Amino acid sequence: MVNYALPDLPYDYSALEPSISGQIMELHHDKHHAAYVAGANTTLDRLVNARESDSYSDIVGLEKTLAFNISGHVLHSIFWKNLSPDGGGKPDGALRAAVEENFGSFDGFKAQLTQATSSVQGSGWGALAWEPLGGHLIIEQIYDHQSSVSNGALPLLVFDAWEHAYYLQYKNVRADFVTALWDVVNWDDVAKRLEAARSGIIQ
Repeated sequence: MVNYALPDLPYDYSALEPSISGQIMELHHDKHHAAYVAGANTTLDRLVNARESDSYSDIVGLEKTLAFNISGHVLHSIFWKNLSPDGGGKPDGALRAAVEENFGSFDGFKAQLTQATSSVQGSGWGALAWEPLGGHLIIEQIYDHQSSVSNGALPLLVFDAWEHAYYLQYKNVRADFVTALWDVVNWDDVAKRLEAARSGIIQ
């Protein structure tokens, strides 16, 4: 079985300062994201053992743990690429048009995603996603690492609202962290994800 692997950051730890400190980026990537990767691989091994021994007494917990860790790995892998030291501003082209079509304006979209991320209860994420059944963009609140809105929706832009993503720098003021994220959004990456999602290609 092929194991999951921690991807390298596409920039230095300190590249996103002052929006996100280098200390946070190093801990977030090397410790927290790495823990989800390790958790996914360990759980897959335990599922292999369960099949080989025909012993499924722990199956409910194992499936939940697998979903939690794989989802954490997927979301963080997107998050790193969604950010760039050359980011910020507004999208253009097809992404800009899609945002305006689905949310009325970029400012309306920004306000909704900001509030969705800032108001996640407990730990979670805010996300711009492509909902393939309706063929449109939606904004989701993701609790822990799993969505409460729509199975099958493909995340295009994700904002991490777990405390480990911001607490060392922003303390308990999550809203200030979300505001700072807009200054480093990699709109080229988001646009590529939208194009791929519309084509039925999952990145």
